[in-house]
Amino acid sequence: MDSLRMIEQWPVPHAATAVVGADGTLLGSHGDTRRVFPLASVTKLLTAYTALIAIEEGVVELDTPAGPEGATIRHLLAHTAGLGFNEHKVYAPPGQRRMYSSAGFEQLADALAEHSGIPFADYQAEALFQPLGMAATRLNGSPGADAESTVDDLVAFAAELQQPKLLAPSTVATATTVAFPGLNGVLPGFGHQKPNDWGLGFEIRDHKSPHWTGSNSSPRTFGHFGQSGTFLWVDPDAGAACIALTDRAFGPWAAEAWPAFTDAVLADLSRS
Repeated sequence: MDSLRMIEQWPVPHAATAVVGADGTLLGSHGDTRRVFPLASVTKLLTAYTALIAIEEGVVELDTPAGPEGATIRHLLAHTAGLGFNEHKVYAPPGQRRMYSSAGFEQLADALAEHSGIPFADYQAEALFQPLGMAATRLNGSPGADAESTVDDLVAFAAELQQPKLLAPSTVATATTVAFPGLNGVLPGFGHQKPNDWGLGFEIRDHKSPHWTGSNSSPRTFGHFGQSGTFLWVDPDAGAACIALTDRAFGPWAAEAWPAFTDAVLADLSRS
């Protein structure tokens, strides 16, 4: 895919990318796909998927109380528990505001560890990383922001998101459908969104503008980007997922480069 070479023009020290078809086929890659990069908030996708596995295994339920008083696992996954961005202070009652929160994912992981009796990082490694062969992926701190991985490992995860083997497809469908619809909020780096739609750990593109995906991305596109200059999106209408990892912090360069890159990838896909 010629579009993947666009990462050579990005103002970053290192970058790698790949596109994965709906059937798990690697459609193209560019850069050092074995290089380990910090994921920043793309970590949340891995944490959310681990939580969904725990739910299917009966460790917790979506409505299990967790986090602030009155909040549940569902609220924490959907950024509606009322917690601040990087602090454990409560700013709103559960379910009333979409407040993006890494602290919420830390409390989510704490709840899973409490109910399973297993440290979260160990549970995640056994339930998610090992079955998918993600040998280079590790959680080194906050379950909201401190995982590291490679494009090669995330190719396996992107394939799982499109054709789940560790979860029932209906569970993934629920997680990538808007939870608590109609809530407004701030999408970090892209300002206030009305509405700021989110699933259970997965940001949903819908009709947000501006946005880090492309102008031609379908409203059903879901995924996450990270402040370390990373992203992973799945566009069900295009039948593909895309991963891009870099080692330069997110900023205006990414807000400009990523949408054009995504549209070029989608154009390549439409021609194939």
